[in-house]
Amino acid sequence: MALVLVSPAFVHEGAIPAAYTCQGGDRSPPLEWRGVPTGTRALALVVDDPDAPDPAAPKVVWVHWLLANLPPTCKGLPGGVSPTELPRGTVSGRNDWKRTGYGGPCPPVGRHRYFFRLFALDSPLSVTEGVSRTELDQAMRGHVIESAVLMGTYEKAR
Repeated sequence: MALVLVSPAFVHEGAIPAAYTCQGGDRSPPLEWRGVPTGTRALALVVDDPDAPDPAAPKVVWVHWLLANLPPTCKGLPGGVSPTELPRGTVSGRNDWKRTGYGGPCPPVGRHRYFFRLFALDSPLSVTEGVSRTELDQAMRGHVIESAVLMGTYEKAR
């Protein structure tokens, strides 16, 4: 069975509900996964927006959420999960708002795509709280067994 990442809040390539954005509660959506491959020793989650600041002329990949060292027995995360509710051993990375934790979609213009990427890793990562996306990517290099993607879209209501 392949690694699969889903959300009860939205379908792949569907609209992310406003509750999970800056125009709502700005809380993380519920996530569920299955098919974690044998040999997985840790999971990592990256949520980013490759369409920033404008989908017609993207300039940066905006990081919304980074988590490392989720235990391989973890089957998902509840909606609105707080840092204190994360599974023991999980490391929160620094998003592009320069803070740890989830920062929901808040596009300045147009409909953006938001990629939730789950990585199954062959070992826990040697990273600390506040790890950057670049540091996380470097730490994961050579350790990814399999990955799964869930993509949602959002455009601010005017």
